[in-house]
Amino acid sequence: MIKGTVIQSTGSWYQVNTGEETIACRLPGKFRLEEKDVTNPIAVGDDVIISMNEDETGRIEEILPRENYVPRSATHGKRGDQILVANIDRAFVVQSIRKPKLKEGFTDRFLVTCEAYEIEPCIIINKADLATQNDLAFLEELKERYEVLGYKILITSAEKRHDLKELEDLLKDQTSVFIGPSGVGKTSLINAIDPEYNLKVGEISSYSNKGKHTTTFARLIPLSAGGYIVDTPGIREFGLVNIEPWELSLFFPEMLEPRTRCKFNNCTHVHEPGCGVIDAFEQGQIDPGRYNSYLNMLESLQDE
Repeated sequence: MIKGTVIQSTGSWYQVNTGEETIACRLPGKFRLEEKDVTNPIAVGDDVIISMNEDETGRIEEILPRENYVPRSATHGKRGDQILVANIDRAFVVQSIRKPKLKEGFTDRFLVTCEAYEIEPCIIINKADLATQNDLAFLEELKERYEVLGYKILITSAEKRHDLKELEDLLKDQTSVFIGPSGVGKTSLINAIDPEYNLKVGEISSYSNKGKHTTTFARLIPLSAGGYIVDTPGIREFGLVNIEPWELSLFFPEMLEPRTRCKFNNCTHVHEPGCGVIDAFEQGQIDPGRYNSYLNMLESLQDE
């Protein structure tokens, strides 16, 4: 039996690195039967125990316990949840200021998931070279909005290699993941930080102004300066997993203190009298964009 780490998943085969070599492995069907609640029993970053076949491929015998993982609800009518990555030190949500347009709701859902699953998050807004004067003013507001909550936010340009030093420092000697929609520049940022990989980069569709899917499967990439980065396929939606409507506000840092002043224990912070969160919002202590994100998430959770 050999211990290794899953460094790439294509759905049928898993590339497992043992420290000495990388072995193509299959997953027995019993794991899929046991893990009916997830679409993928194994994710990149998982530590596994494998056995060897006569043809020098491997068979995954055991999935070792995870330190953490990043999930999202499955989309397109699929049942179960999807595990995007496992066993990481920090998760980066990557968006672009333009082409495609930044989605604040996506960022907030990502942050809620990180809070719920106790993963350190960071926000990257890429393609700063495309920003107009109005965009620059908006980015300043955005930085203030998230930094006051304790979230680090980086404004970068992979194309112009702008403000990459802080990102490089955060990635060094850590295992991190880039998550975001297609076309925002996740792979371009990896190429800018570590050009020797020269990973394939896609173009933006001129018809939809949305990114094309270039990275088709997650992969764990070693960085020359030390550490690893997981490049993931672009995702358009980030659905919340295993979060009840009543606990959603626990994952909004700005609501933690105000919610202690709510008159009712089961307060939804939407319409109830004596709500500390509503009072804080009306007094300007909670950002309107963040509160709107909370309402949208709450509605989606209540509809499930």
